[in-house]
Amino acid sequence: MPRPGAVRERVYGTCGLLQERGGQMTPRKIVMIEDSKAASTVLKEVLASEGYTVLHAGDGVSGLALARREKPDLILLDLLLPKLNGYEVCNALMRDSLTRHTPVLIISTLDTSESIEKAKQCGARNFMKKPYNLDDLLLEIKRLLPKE
Repeated sequence: MPRPGAVRERVYGTCGLLQERGGQMTPRKIVMIEDSKAASTVLKEVLASEGYTVLHAGDGVSGLALARREKPDLILLDLLLPKLNGYEVCNALMRDSLTRHTPVLIISTLDTSESIEKAKQCGARNFMKKPYNLDDLLLEIKRLLPKE
């Protein structure tokens, strides 16, 4: 069994964390739309320590605006959000020419087969149940990020 963090080091190294933007190498950008302050703070710190730039919105309306403005490489989306729920946000993202090709990973406590199917129908690339294993989440983020 590998030591804790070994998989993360092997997979994350420097590969895939930087992307060329405007002639410069910049960290991959992730928009997180999550209303839980505690969950978003912890995950934002973990992702930042992995080399990602993370932008956070606490409700569906501001999350949608943030994703449109920032054009991230990946969107992490909760389903139970104030103002617009995650399904509504996902549908709007997929209809927008600025965000329709951005991968969306839904992370939610709603893990019924109906919720998962509805998430995929709205265009999400995958679904992870809360609480999640952090290493599994990091591997899924890496998998979903567009290849350079």
